[in-house]
Amino acid sequence: MARVSSSQSPVTAPSPHGEGRRGSVVLHILRSLRPEQWTKNLIVFAGLLFGRELHSSASLARAVAAFAIFCLLSGVVYLVNDILDRGADRLHPTKAKRPIASGALSPATAGAAAAVIAAGALTAAVWLGLGFGVVALSYLALQTLYSGPLKRIVILDVLAIAIGFVLRAAAGAVAINVPISHWLLVVTILLALFLALSKRRHELVMLADGAVSHRAILGEYSPYLLDQMISVVTASTLVAYIFYCISPETTQKFGTELLGLTIPFPLYGIFRYLYLVHQREGGGSPSEMLTNDRPLLICVALWALAVVLIVYRPFSGV
Repeated sequence: MARVSSSQSPVTAPSPHGEGRRGSVVLHILRSLRPEQWTKNLIVFAGLLFGRELHSSASLARAVAAFAIFCLLSGVVYLVNDILDRGADRLHPTKAKRPIASGALSPATAGAAAAVIAAGALTAAVWLGLGFGVVALSYLALQTLYSGPLKRIVILDVLAIAIGFVLRAAAGAVAINVPISHWLLVVTILLALFLALSKRRHELVMLADGAVSHRAILGEYSPYLLDQMISVVTASTLVAYIFYCISPETTQKFGTELLGLTIPFPLYGIFRYLYLVHQREGGGSPSEMLTNDRPLLICVALWALAVVLIVYRPFSGV
């Protein structure tokens, strides 16, 4: 029987660690894109709903594509933000667990992923339409600026967040080539301001003395100032929505005055949100509050159902 020379090395199976490492990196990138926050991009469908294009399969497909593109773009913004804020995030009780802040995902890898995803998303946006591509690029540029200098300038920080929501709503309308009411854009920016200011208040109260070390701009705010701002924005949001519902332009467009019946839903929804912010110390993540608070979720669902029934009137006699 032939003997195997002791100088020969035994053949070993390839190590699975490389594949496992690649898999973990992909998962960390996916986590950093924060899919749990993608509900914010549902505002893209406002143009489809209020443009009376919900019955059009072509418009629906384009709106879904626009939603997917903005999910990717918002994910890119989160990646950039986490890269720039990784030092401050390590001091935060929950943000310290994020892949980049914890060291599970390197800034270089995250930056490369952001560049690739942004290029793909913007290419898809231009393919959907040049106008949509311009709005998508404007959104990405604004939010990238927010991740850099704008988040350090008082008031402009929350305005940048709010304008980002307006660009989402406008992009949804541009994607399916329908006009969108100026009143709806006003409601969008006011509601976004309401959410952004509530988040600032939550951070300021929750972090207490450590708030400034986590986010320097919080030193420019106080709970009293934020409460004053929130009060103004709350009233303005509700008034703007009421004006939209009862305006002659809206009545003429939809051929009905019944949209005013939906006014109680935003009234309850905003008051419920304020209750959660002040009595339950919520407001840190609007997306989590929407999905985790059952009364708030039911309110939004009933509002959407009421709007569909009134605007599209799938029943006779109206």
